[in-house]
Amino acid sequence: MIAIIDYGAGNIFSVKNALDFLRIPGKLTADPKEIRKADALILPGVGAFPSAMEMLRSSGLVEAIQEQAHKKPFLGICLGMQLLFEKGYEFEECNGLGLIPGSIEKIEAPGFVIPHMGWNKLEKSNPCPILEGLPEEAYVYFVHSYQAVVPEAYLAASVEYGTAKIPAMVYDGKTVFGAQFHPEKSGEVGLQILWNFAARCKN
Repeated sequence: MIAIIDYGAGNIFSVKNALDFLRIPGKLTADPKEIRKADALILPGVGAFPSAMEMLRSSGLVEAIQEQAHKKPFLGICLGMQLLFEKGYEFEECNGLGLIPGSIEKIEAPGFVIPHMGWNKLEKSNPCPILEGLPEEAYVYFVHSYQAVVPEAYLAASVEYGTAKIPAMVYDGKTVFGAQFHPEKSGEVGLQILWNFAARCKN
């Protein structure tokens, strides 16, 4: 069973619907006990970094997430991906979950509209198991104004937006994955990524 962490800032129902479509068992939960029992975890998110971290803290979920993320497959989506990092600078400096080194900073793409919204083509870099089997022209859907600044070793895929190279997928090489895009809104490509992620539960 995949636990979809429901902390008040997630796009939770679209993620649950995508898992249901794939016939992958998933459960919405804010219970640390359920998070510890789950085979894998998904952390969705929409909104601002500081308020999302405050909601995680007030829900008593930070410790459970940090403890379990290195024990089982863990996927952060959109804002949920940004929360994986050490710090965010949206409105104010704020500590994140610290699961992947780096920070979240405003997208700098002169002449291009911010937020970065719409479909963009993934450019793979370091190997990542949940990106396996995708078509050569794999497009995914984004809505965000902030991006990860991350060491190259953790970068699994990026997209180009003007002069900006925006990290699209990060991976710690073990259990932690982060998608800046919305796989649940990215058609067959996104469904394949979620399927690949669920398959990690069996490994």
